[in-house]
Amino acid sequence: MRFIHYTQPNARGTGTFFGGRYPRADIENQIDWLFGTALAGIAGTPRGGQFPVDLYEDKDNTYVRAELPGVNRDAIGVEIVDGSLSIQASRKEKSGEGENTVSFNRLVSIPDEVQADKVSAAYENGVLTVTLPRKEEAKPKKITVSVN
Repeated sequence: MRFIHYTQPNARGTGTFFGGRYPRADIENQIDWLFGTALAGIAGTPRGGQFPVDLYEDKDNTYVRAELPGVNRDAIGVEIVDGSLSIQASRKEKSGEGENTVSFNRLVSIPDEVQADKVSAAYENGVLTVTLPRKEEAKPKKITVSVN
């Protein structure tokens, strides 16, 4: 299984994309992540209403994993739109006298070889896992070499 590190997008337009990296953006992403997580406790919510996701893959599937603590399963929406996976979530938070609704969203590029009609999502213990199965023709095939 191969793990693809994918966290907060970089506001300058450089950063990690599916299947590879921009050469100098990795250290910038790590620094952004470091300050983003340090300040998240002070600010209360992730910046821009986004949440970090992890991408990883094996020979049959690509997986998108998102941590959404405190979110009700009914308040999560997952869609595939124009070659991207869209995840929306919301939760209610009490503040002072009232109750506020906090919304989160994330758009993740997915590979073309995904079977969109067989995508599945599971939510357990605050973690959303979306399984994106690959098309048969996109899976690697072992070819035997014969000797003449």
